[in-house]
Amino acid sequence: MAAQTEYDPERLGELITRARVVLWDFDGPICTLFAQHPSAGVAASFVEWLNRLGLSEPLDEEERTLEDPQAVLRAVDRRHPDSDLVVELEERLTKEELRAAAGAMPTPWADPLIRTWKAVGSRLAITSNNSPLAVRRYLESRHLLSCFAPHIYGRTQNLGLLKPDPHCLKRALNAMGADPSTALMIGDSSFDATAAHRAGVSFLGYARDADKEKSLRQAGVKDVVGSLEPLLRLLWEHSRLT
Repeated sequence: MAAQTEYDPERLGELITRARVVLWDFDGPICTLFAQHPSAGVAASFVEWLNRLGLSEPLDEEERTLEDPQAVLRAVDRRHPDSDLVVELEERLTKEELRAAAGAMPTPWADPLIRTWKAVGSRLAITSNNSPLAVRRYLESRHLLSCFAPHIYGRTQNLGLLKPDPHCLKRALNAMGADPSTALMIGDSSFDATAAHRAGVSFLGYARDADKEKSLRQAGVKDVVGSLEPLLRLLWEHSRLT
């Protein structure tokens, strides 16, 4: 159920209408990637695999119960940076994300919002911590790839460049020749918000539930919506007036 988030329509309208470039996080604002392939099971399988290899000892008790496979990957990378183990675990995560993409659940209103934003002349890019291969597979399944390609910037094997580092945002801006002041990022995590701040990009938080909203608010995010429908409505209104 979407969070019953309060927002300032005037402020939201300003964010939308001045954005010439829109940088989208993937898992959250565009879809729920692990909707039918639960991420908790993937994370547990990674810990089990590390156990079999006798390499789980560096993980603390909390890390062994993580339900986010990306968090497990980051934890291993902190202990074994630039190792073959990290490379293999990242490859395993990519395979799991590709499997998950087949059953990913579209975020309500995301598809028409993406198409409308593209139609009114804004340029769109994906700036994600997910594998770009999984992102492409999902976008192709929704006939949305042309709205973003070639500007899809996802996880590389250099995990130090994952958000909250602004690396993928800066790659997108540089490739598009865009000034950060003309861009807006839509994301659902504190990592997204921090990366946007470091890149000098305006940020709009998407909170699909109360926990997400709480996390964003605690990170200092002022502009948060619980649905993408108001964005679409405001974009339609603006396009009729111009």
